[in-house]
Formats: sequence, C-alpha cells, structure tokens
Amino acid sequence: MKKFTLIHAGFIAMSAMAFTSAQAATLTAHDCWIRLMPASLPSSGYFVVSNNGDKLATLTGAETPAFGMAMLHKSSSNGSTSTMAMVDSADVPAHGTLAFAPSGYHLMLEDAPKPLKVGTTIPLKLTFSDQSSISTQCAVKAASTLGK
Repeated sequence: MKKFTLIHAGFIAMSAMAFTSAQAATLTAHDCWIRLMPASLPSSGYFVVSNNGDKLATLTGAETPAFGMAMLHKSSSNGSTSTMAMVDSADVPAHGTLAFAPSGYHLMLEDAPKPLKVGTTIPLKLTFSDQSSISTQCAVKAASTLGK
C-alpha cells in the first residue's frame, strides 16, 4: 500500500509540474525596459506579456535582484486628474497581450541595492496566479525615455 501511495504522490507532483511548465510555455515577456531615475526616486519598468495559450493568465508579481521592491501599478486619468495606484494583479487575455507602458500599467521599482547604469540590462521575473513564472531581460534607459 505504501509503494502505491508513493507512486501515486509522485505522479500527482509530476503532473502539477508539467501543467505549470505548460502554462509558462504559453507566456512570454518581451520589450522590457527600465526608466532609470536618480537614486532617491523610484524607477519604473515596462514590458509586454504575450499569452499564446487558451486560458487567461493573471500576473500577480514581479521581482528583480536590481531592486529591493517591485510592485504592479496602474496609472489612470479622468479629465485633468491623473492617479496612480498599486494593483494586486493584471490579466493577460488568452491569445492576447498585456502591455506595461507609460501612462498605464507599470512596475514601480524601489530600493536599488547598487546604482544602475544606462545601457546595461537587468533580469526580471514575472509570476502568475497559477504559480508559474517567466523571466526576461530589461534594458536600463535614461529617465527622459518615453517609449521602448
């Protein structure tokens, strides 16, 4: 009975890993860049997530060793008023994309342990509600940059 239970448990674990890998394989991140700000100010990050799968994917977090904190944010404007707020998640539609871009969804990046330099790249890991993750490289660009 114990042998059957161990085999069964192993099969379940391998199936879960295969599902997570399959979900992650349908997601890609590209066109990532970081707006470098002076050390006392938070930086912002932008990228595009493409979902080639049949299911909606929900982005729930981001991390990079280049910053102590990475938070999902969204900017909104209502007439002459603009606001920015932290969000818990952002959906990537099936067979669609989600763009993190200036004046919309973006990453707020704070507490860089060491100064970054324009022209370098940093790693970024994105995590999703199903516990899958994808990684990409982000170009560090000047504060005056408006787009990719």
